[in-house]
Amino acid sequence: MIDTDLQGLIDRIGADHVARRLAVETRHEAQVFGQGTLLVNVENWKRAPRLVEAALKATGLYGRARRNADRVGVRRNLVISARLPAAFDGFTILQLSDLHADISLGAMRHLMDIVHNVACDICVLTGDYRGRTFGPIDASLAAMQDLCAQIEQPLYGILGNHDSIRMTPALEAMGIRMLFNESETIERGGETIHLAGIDDAHFYRTDDIAKAAAAIPREAFSLLLAHTPESYREAAKAGFDLMLSGHTHGGQLCLPGGIAIKLEARLPRRMGAGAWHFDKLAGYTSVGVGTSLAPVRLNCPAEITVHTLRRPG
Repeated sequence: MIDTDLQGLIDRIGADHVARRLAVETRHEAQVFGQGTLLVNVENWKRAPRLVEAALKATGLYGRARRNADRVGVRRNLVISARLPAAFDGFTILQLSDLHADISLGAMRHLMDIVHNVACDICVLTGDYRGRTFGPIDASLAAMQDLCAQIEQPLYGILGNHDSIRMTPALEAMGIRMLFNESETIERGGETIHLAGIDDAHFYRTDDIAKAAAAIPREAFSLLLAHTPESYREAAKAGFDLMLSGHTHGGQLCLPGGIAIKLEARLPRRMGAGAWHFDKLAGYTSVGVGTSLAPVRLNCPAEITVHTLRRPG
């Protein structure tokens, strides 16, 4: 039986979608082999965190990696598009991704100190609010409540592969407009752009880009929130101008120069972190705020990102 507190979401996106996601949570959310786009879900392997920490300690890098995980910087990304309406020239979007708020305590404390000083027009959250892919949600929701209280701008979000759909009512009560293969129109100076968001395409496989784009005029400037950048081909085909994602953590543990040792996603490595282009689609993959497996980072500093939209010239 579906919880009554999800009834509002059911009325909006349909009982089938909610039931499909809940079914995966019930049967597969802690699964190591065979669920989602990857054969092996390393983050669900109980020994993985200990092995990562042991390897770092053996090389003398653990202390540095542990300190790095608690630091969060502000990155800036410029997006230039001739399709952007003149009224949106200079429009700014703050992107927060992969917070893993209940286990990334040092990074979250640092984020609280800086986020309210970052100027933006809207804030978007590209998923993974919980630390693990299964288990309790209360601690992550409490941390999210504290964070959202620091942000005055309109909030839009999507769920990631670590998140339960049962988190949605609480997240929306915090003022986040959660998007499940849906779109919203943003108005400014008498002109509009369109913001869409899809459900998780990596683990839950409940994404539907065509549905998210259905109400968006083809000639309009449109932005897609997708937790994983693995959906880039479908996003380009649907005519989106910009795609904001996370999920990869940029590798989290990287060689000098930010070269990821491993990316938990099926996509070209150039799309694993930072700005990229595919066909007419501009994309950005955030390396995120929090960490998974273990609270460590090497050559891949945590980030929040301010995207500025500009017209040419």
